[in-house]
Amino acid sequence: MAASLPYLVSYKNVERLFSGIATAKVPDNFTQTFLAQTLGLKASSDRPFIPLMRTLGFIDTSGRPTSSYRELKNPQHAKVAIANAIRMAYAPLFEANEAVHTLSSEQLRGLIAQVAGTDEEMTKRIAYTFTALSKQGEFLSTSRRSKADINEPDEGSDENGDEQQSPIEKLKTMRRDGLRPEFHYNFQIHLPANGTEETYLSIFNALRKVFQ
Repeated sequence: MAASLPYLVSYKNVERLFSGIATAKVPDNFTQTFLAQTLGLKASSDRPFIPLMRTLGFIDTSGRPTSSYRELKNPQHAKVAIANAIRMAYAPLFEANEAVHTLSSEQLRGLIAQVAGTDEEMTKRIAYTFTALSKQGEFLSTSRRSKADINEPDEGSDENGDEQQSPIEKLKTMRRDGLRPEFHYNFQIHLPANGTEETYLSIFNALRKVFQ
């Protein structure tokens, strides 16, 4: 069954849309009035931005901004939020090729036609819309996206990225790699101040016997 993919008739103001959202107050409802008066997108060709924002998950069915919309206000999260929204809205393309956002224009159109079964004109509209949106996003690898888009070390890794192991596991690894583990112990011996030479010799002889 052919997939349905979002598209815009006019995509020239995609960048303006997201830059305006970044600087404007979060509205109670993302309406045509907000689009025209606050974001300055007054053309009739800009109206499809509202259903597109709904498809991308930035507003709900009643037009209220979602938590993802608020991420567009944070410069550190906005591009990743857009990329994640694109992955969701164009899921059939990413299922066919997880690196679809890196394809050339010709390769992208070929994949869209394959997945959506569209004619040449519609294929171009979808491709141009996808490309315009992708330019606003920052696509992370699968492993990095799983960390909620923040720079945290992977679980099970230390600050240097090394896998954390128990002492026994580390010893096994060292033996497997042909390394000789060496252990060093530091002992503190408190000798009696009034002890005789015989007392000191007895103490050291006892320690020697323990570690023989």
